[in-house]
Amino acid sequence: MKSKRKINAPNGTLKCGAMMLIALQVFAAMPQSAYAQNSEPHTTTPIKHVIVIIGENRTFDHVFATYTPREGETVSNLLSKGIIRANGKPGPNYALSAQFSALDSTTAGSGTYTNSPQSKSIYGVLPAVLAGGPEAPTVAGPAPFTTLKVAKLADHGLAKAYDRFLLTGATGIPAGQIDTRISNATYLREGVYQLSGPKMPYDAYTNSPVHRFFQMWQQTDCNADYATFDNPSGCQNDLFPWVEVSVGTGSNGNPQPSNFDDTTTGEGATSMGFYNMAQGDAPYFKELADKYTISDNFHQSVMGGTGANHIMFGFGDAIFYTNPHGVAVRPPTNQIENPNPQTSTNDYYDQDGYSGGSYVNCGDISQPGVPAVTNYLQSLQRPIKTNCVKGDYYLVNNYNPGYNGDGTLASQLSPYTIPPTSQKSIGDDLVAHHVPFKYFGEDWDLYVTDPTESNTFDEYCNICNPFQYQTQFMGTQAARQQYIADTTELYEDIDTGNLPPVSIVKPSGFNDGHPASSKLDLFEGFTKKIIDQVKANPKLWDNTAIFITEDEGGGYYDSGYIQPVDFFGDGTRIPLIVVSKYSEGGHVSHEYGDHVSLMKFIEKNWDLPTISSRSRDNLPNPIQRESNPYVPTNSPAIGDLMDDFSFSHNR
Repeated sequence: MKSKRKINAPNGTLKCGAMMLIALQVFAAMPQSAYAQNSEPHTTTPIKHVIVIIGENRTFDHVFATYTPREGETVSNLLSKGIIRANGKPGPNYALSAQFSALDSTTAGSGTYTNSPQSKSIYGVLPAVLAGGPEAPTVAGPAPFTTLKVAKLADHGLAKAYDRFLLTGATGIPAGQIDTRISNATYLREGVYQLSGPKMPYDAYTNSPVHRFFQMWQQTDCNADYATFDNPSGCQNDLFPWVEVSVGTGSNGNPQPSNFDDTTTGEGATSMGFYNMAQGDAPYFKELADKYTISDNFHQSVMGGTGANHIMFGFGDAIFYTNPHGVAVRPPTNQIENPNPQTSTNDYYDQDGYSGGSYVNCGDISQPGVPAVTNYLQSLQRPIKTNCVKGDYYLVNNYNPGYNGDGTLASQLSPYTIPPTSQKSIGDDLVAHHVPFKYFGEDWDLYVTDPTESNTFDEYCNICNPFQYQTQFMGTQAARQQYIADTTELYEDIDTGNLPPVSIVKPSGFNDGHPASSKLDLFEGFTKKIIDQVKANPKLWDNTAIFITEDEGGGYYDSGYIQPVDFFGDGTRIPLIVVSKYSEGGHVSHEYGDHVSLMKFIEKNWDLPTISSRSRDNLPNPIQRESNPYVPTNSPAIGDLMDDFSFSHNR
């Protein structure tokens, strides 16, 4: 939702002159040819163009729960595990999805955060599912709209026949009330349930589960004591609704409301819902899966939400709070995470929220929340390093990037803004090695003149653009114009054959598929428009790979294996669809990967170095056992996605 992407607040200024000067001097020192549009840089594969399309907030099981691949292929999902049947009803192994309530309070322990509470009780009945999203259409936005005329004025990013979905799907139920569209919403069993049904069409807006950093560490309930040969991380994925109802999206430092109960956070057991492809849900993504390649072992790279995961995708690393000279310093106290439970509460965090704690000094074991995660990582059979520098306060949740679209400082509009950084990203390596790239953000042109999103048609996602955090790409108008554009330019570049080798594409809030503020069918329509356009240009289609994924799982349940890579993640599985003439055949890849795998593919395809000595693209490719390909035996390891292609022949 927009309120979680950009937080407007009273004026506050921040100057970053020294850091900006250094970064701009680095760019100025590059040879002019670094910016030249070399039409075809050398590649190690037939792929000359990569398009990465990133949607919002869906896990693999949430979308592909009942997907059945072609003969000869296997998939790991709710259906294949016997958790559900093809009709969405509970299967013989339904108990594998069972969820628990837990106790993590100052009245029953040390009063410190734990990622794996030991006092757990299985739910007899899940907390009631609550509604969220637009109750009724609006005349001028946000979506859904009352007329197609206004909808087409507001949005230009959908394939033909998908515009009508901008008019439909309103809930008809006030947010936070029982979602009566879901069968037995107040009396659901202890595990997963099908979202779609007689009163809940696939096209409907639904509520959005909590998806923040320390919350997701608890939702996944990772504990070395639970580790097995096939699940060496010990992640149980069994506390999703409990986290929703005990803390939700955080307190922003405020005390727990009086009369707090399972409805106060406005979610209930939203996290346990799934769509049913076997009954026609997500039809376009099923069509792509049947024809091309998907992964059932691809993950969000950071526990939690949108901003940190887009940052990890762009940097292969987390970024941290600095002073105007680029030196790591301590942020304001009310912006530092403290997930310790407030006195006499069960897991209601002391300081956490979109207008509260979002930084963590994870290199300091004395800091709130840090001991639980660090001790877990170090207690594994293969201990995992945190990759945290003591004294660096890393951003693990959503804050504004350092710059507005016009290059001014975002801190002038909101204090919940991470200062500009000159830390290297994949963009720096592409520029330095003469590989043209561009970030295409839908509604960018409108946002440049409307940074506070006062225009209801302005649904640009500022926290989704990793290069908007960087002085290198935001410090001059020339750099902004060269490396960041609206999706209208993407469509022109595809039609004219001027597409850069690397294109990163982000839909607007209308079309990104984010629960509550968008719908999965709108993300399907956004994706289809791009794929259809590329395929209509035979020369471009001949050498293009299109990767479709999500930024994170959105707090939805998933049954897949999670590999701990460092303090920040990985998190739950998310969909990955690979569309190319070289990925045809309905293949399902089981190689372990996360967002940084996309970076590794780009680096390998254009023979680029890793971003830094500490970035995740240094991790090796996984070594897999045939008996269980989902668990790397050389953990931590993430793939480079080359396994998704057959360059000698089409599958």
